[in-house]
Amino acid sequence: MSRRVVRQSKFRHVFGQAAKADQAYEDIRVSKVTWDSSFCAVNPKFLAIIVEAGGGGAFIVLPLAKTGRVDKNYPLVTGHTAPVLDIDWCPHNDNVIASASDDTTIMVWQIPDYTPMRNITEPILTLEGHSKRVGILSWHPTARNVLLSAGGDNVIIIWNVGTGEVLLSLDDIHPDVIHSVCWNSNGRLLATTCKDKTLRIIDPRKGQVVANNFEEPVALQEMDTSNGVLLPFYDPDSSIVYLCGKGDSSIRYFEITEEPPFVHYLNTFSSKEPQRGMGFMPKRGLDVSKCEIARFYKLHERKCEPIIMTVPRKSDLFQDDLYPDTPGPEPALEADEWLSGQDAEPVLISLRDGYMPPKHRELRVTKRNILDVRPPPGPRRSQSASDAPLSQHTLETLLEEIKALREQVQAQEQRITSLENMLCELVDGTD
Repeated sequence: MSRRVVRQSKFRHVFGQAAKADQAYEDIRVSKVTWDSSFCAVNPKFLAIIVEAGGGGAFIVLPLAKTGRVDKNYPLVTGHTAPVLDIDWCPHNDNVIASASDDTTIMVWQIPDYTPMRNITEPILTLEGHSKRVGILSWHPTARNVLLSAGGDNVIIIWNVGTGEVLLSLDDIHPDVIHSVCWNSNGRLLATTCKDKTLRIIDPRKGQVVANNFEEPVALQEMDTSNGVLLPFYDPDSSIVYLCGKGDSSIRYFEITEEPPFVHYLNTFSSKEPQRGMGFMPKRGLDVSKCEIARFYKLHERKCEPIIMTVPRKSDLFQDDLYPDTPGPEPALEADEWLSGQDAEPVLISLRDGYMPPKHRELRVTKRNILDVRPPPGPRRSQSASDAPLSQHTLETLLEEIKALREQVQAQEQRITSLENMLCELVDGTD
């Protein structure tokens, strides 16, 4: 009689469990937009969720510790004129988040550590370059202030958020709608899926596809799932991929190995209610004292529920084998260095003593001065009449804007004076 050999792996018994009811976030009107993004983004400080909102698009940002019922008047992040379709936290600044919208723009926001008194309406930066809705955002994993966006115009744009400028535009690679985009671990390559059913590996700095021959998969895993989109989350530290079906109620997870059969089914976490979206906590935000190797934030219709994945261990000591050094919040490169062709692996940190998020850090945007327009290099040329209208037009525009602002200030001053007089009359009438 042959004995079945059990594969040895420390992740064979990964156990999923929903957090207790008092650790959920209640009374959140999760967006009903039919879009295939996760609708949720989380980091060690904040939980962000795209929500229903009148008069344009909005999302809510909650401190992680603010569990329980969320006040219906809790401030939102608003500014888009159409629904928000995707949000993504900056990996190198826990207070910075980007949002993409049906209004064709991307906005970058600075979130304060304190709870604001009113809606956050002023982004640090608005990026305009797509001609149709923008549904995909992804920050570069190792270069500071580098953000990727993909839109319904089948174009991928890579931005320098520190200057507001376009670094690269990939507009002739995809013949149809782009479904997903992700960076590799050091940000040298991109992987994209497209409506034309083709997976592409792209070198963005060369602007070309470098691998496209995926007719024969190395492993094929059939799954009993609904027609909803699968949201994949990969943890390189444990080599586990989690597949969350949007619209179903399961999280299936698999271990990836370098030897055949490459993909090993581990388990399925199931609950009663389907998920509207899912957030995935970076490894540095996990509780290592509880052997937590992954944490999801499952969106229901009116709430967000944490789901914790742990490896059962009896010892209270730090488990080195579960927690290799992991990417921290410091970038390895500047945007210009990456654009020039440099690559660098993520800057790693140890989780042995846990992780404390750094204090609030401002994102400083240094835009090029529109008045500082120099002639292109070459032979000196005398100023012609055609040069004058440009500078004259710019000055007139600035003067008109100053005039309009001055009129607004004067109108507000008159309004304040009128209200103060009314207040005085009321006070006098009551004496």
